[in-house]
Amino acid sequence: MSQSGTLILIMSIAVLAPLLAYGIGRRLPVPLVIFEIVLGILVGPDVLGWAGEGEVIDTLSDLGLAMLIFLAGYEIEFDKVRGDTLKRSVGAWLIALAAGLTLGMLLTGASKGVYIGTALTSTALGAVLPVLRDAGDLRSRFGSVMMAMGAVGEFGPIIAITLLLSGRAPGRSTVLLAAFALLTAGAVFWALRPRRPWFSHVIDKTLHSSGQFAVRLVVLLLAVMLGVSGALGLDTLLGAFAAGLITRLVLHGAAPQSAGEILAKVEAMGFGFLVPVFYVVTGIEFDLDALLSGGRALLLLPVFLLLFLLVRGLPVYALAPRDLQGRDRRALTLFASTALPLVVAITTIGVDDKVLGTEEAAALVGAAMLSVLVFPLVGLRLRGEKVESEGAESW
Repeated sequence: MSQSGTLILIMSIAVLAPLLAYGIGRRLPVPLVIFEIVLGILVGPDVLGWAGEGEVIDTLSDLGLAMLIFLAGYEIEFDKVRGDTLKRSVGAWLIALAAGLTLGMLLTGASKGVYIGTALTSTALGAVLPVLRDAGDLRSRFGSVMMAMGAVGEFGPIIAITLLLSGRAPGRSTVLLAAFALLTAGAVFWALRPRRPWFSHVIDKTLHSSGQFAVRLVVLLLAVMLGVSGALGLDTLLGAFAAGLITRLVLHGAAPQSAGEILAKVEAMGFGFLVPVFYVVTGIEFDLDALLSGGRALLLLPVFLLLFLLVRGLPVYALAPRDLQGRDRRALTLFASTALPLVVAITTIGVDDKVLGTEEAAALVGAAMLSVLVFPLVGLRLRGEKVESEGAESW
């Protein structure tokens, strides 16, 4: 199939997926991303063989991943992600990194273990936040703690990719990372400077016109940070995450009254087009044959799923703030153990570098897909039971 035909097929899936999620969600709340990936697998080369490949599709998929990480960075509220909660989040991730690298190397060897161990420490903040938002739980105390744990679970692996998986000497990678940090700090300083009145006036004046100054500025910030990270030889996901942080500071500082509406427009562009392309293409490129051949990949899938829970979840459970107890603590563990976007990115790097085989990559991505399907559902159930019990006690 031509690239234009494949794009039509992908967007058809993007339209069908929320309809299926809505219909089935009345009985069983399944995350939208699962339908997008599964339908991508269905039309991919291992099943129906309808979807083709091409540079345009790959570029749109890469932009979708960048937009997903950008929106995850934007969602972080600095007034909530700080202090003791932030320290606990960093500590939990560092423990997970040490455990992940150790277990990954023991399981698959030193070279593969670095990729697998890094992937095991990630949290799919971009997939978890919409679930919490739809459940009305994003602005709660639980939501703020999950945001802190998830932010470190997104940012930490990106840093690890830069230091461990770049193929450069650690010293050189550290220097480049420090250079990027200085440039990002300069951008943050610029973002925090008071904006002149004309700036917010132009935002308000063009918000509902064809000018769309604020939306274009957001896209420019994303492009600049992607370009800076790429020029330094760093992973572009680092630039996307930093762009999200900077954009939030700019918009909430210059036009706080319009920030929510601007975000809605950017989310419409992201979740309405680019992000679904990324997830559907993930399904299309998924090596289903390697997973279902009955060999090592199928045996590794449940092992990796368990490791997501042990490596990432247990440190989160142990270091969660003391005011989260019982079901909240267990729900936090499950949400933090949910992984997918960075797992796809890391396995792609590993396969391209000819370090990871397609079997390990398929098993790891398959386990991440199951984590997105299973862990948030169980976590929501635990949160729901807690809310219901609290409501009963109040009567």
